[in-house]
Amino acid sequence: MFNKGNGEKVARLPNPRHDQVNGLLDKGCTFEGKLTFDGTVQINGDFQGEIYSDGTLVIGTNAQVRAKIFVDTLIVYGKIDGDIEAKSRIEMHVPAVISANLKTKHLSVEDGVIFQGSCQMERQPEPARLSSDFGARSSEEGFLDRNVSDDSDNVLVV
Repeated sequence: MFNKGNGEKVARLPNPRHDQVNGLLDKGCTFEGKLTFDGTVQINGDFQGEIYSDGTLVIGTNAQVRAKIFVDTLIVYGKIDGDIEAKSRIEMHVPAVISANLKTKHLSVEDGVIFQGSCQMERQPEPARLSSDFGARSSEEGFLDRNVSDDSDNVLVV
């Protein structure tokens, strides 16, 4: 927190995690419509509509957003009402207030954040990996009790 000189305290947001901010909707600005962008955009004002990006969206402490959001990474300090899908991650920081349905791979919620809605987390399964000594070790450990063969193709199902 820092003081603007007139007694008003303002929260200082950390620098975004990725690139420099290349778009800003600042406090006092209002936008209604569809937003698409590359890189990182920060919203500190009011936004209503849809947001699409493979980049990072930062919602500042003074922001009020009512939107369907589809981004790679979402970092929230403000208010959001809507549906959110973030391919990589969603970070919620105090004083965030979120009323939304979330879908993401990674979710971080700071103590004190208000979240109401549902969350669906999906992770892509890691491919099965076989080491060079898989057969010998597995047989010794009792994992393979018999040979599995198929007359049409040689297939190993793990």
